[in-house]
Amino acid sequence: MLRAPIWDAETAERYDTPGTGMFAPDVVGPTVDRLAELAAGGRALEFAVGTGRVAVPLAERGVPVTGIELSGPMIDRLRTKVDEAAIPVIAGDMATTAAPGEYTLVYLVFNTISNLLTQAEQVECFRNAARHLVPGGRFVIELWVPELRKLPPGQQAVVWHTEPGYVGLDTYDVLHQYAESYHFRFDESGQARLSRSPHRYIWPAELDLMAQLAGFELETRHADWAGAEFTADSRSHVSVYRIPPG
Repeated sequence: MLRAPIWDAETAERYDTPGTGMFAPDVVGPTVDRLAELAAGGRALEFAVGTGRVAVPLAERGVPVTGIELSGPMIDRLRTKVDEAAIPVIAGDMATTAAPGEYTLVYLVFNTISNLLTQAEQVECFRNAARHLVPGGRFVIELWVPELRKLPPGQQAVVWHTEPGYVGLDTYDVLHQYAESYHFRFDESGQARLSRSPHRYIWPAELDLMAQLAGFELETRHADWAGAEFTADSRSHVSVYRIPPG
């Protein structure tokens, strides 16, 4: 399992970019719109709630949100925005930690299930979601599609994003289904700061099998939160799994 020290105080502070990047309104807005719809008037549980990028605006929409989070510094950052009464958070990992009560929605955003570094832990994450849901409840996962088609023979790295002051690349170990993301940020002096995170990547079909093992059925899959069609060229997907109503 990915351990909390990767998400230390410095990372938690750097993670928040109000109004830009992952926090831009055109990114957060469609996510919150879709999750509020899927909650269907019930309670939501966010695995790996982080600093509240999604949980805070979702709660402001009137959806009661509880979080599970492994990193103490990320929880501390969240607490600068809302208190425990607004968004309760249980410290622990997403594969085994229990939150009190039942929910109509459990969700995992921004590739976070891949932070669990074994297939067994990823399956347990699905089972943990199922334990929290009422009959008919939904588990939503946002996840990237591994870009192995971009790897020519002998090459192990793919640059997946570039912009002024930033380069992001992934290295792949295709034998063990393992990837490591590297984020290079450059200041005006040309000095670079590196951060990185390990992942176990998951193909959509494998994700569906994990869901079946936990008692879920695939309800929908789209290329983004706004509902774009998922195709062979999609770089990510939003998959909605449902516990049968009973």
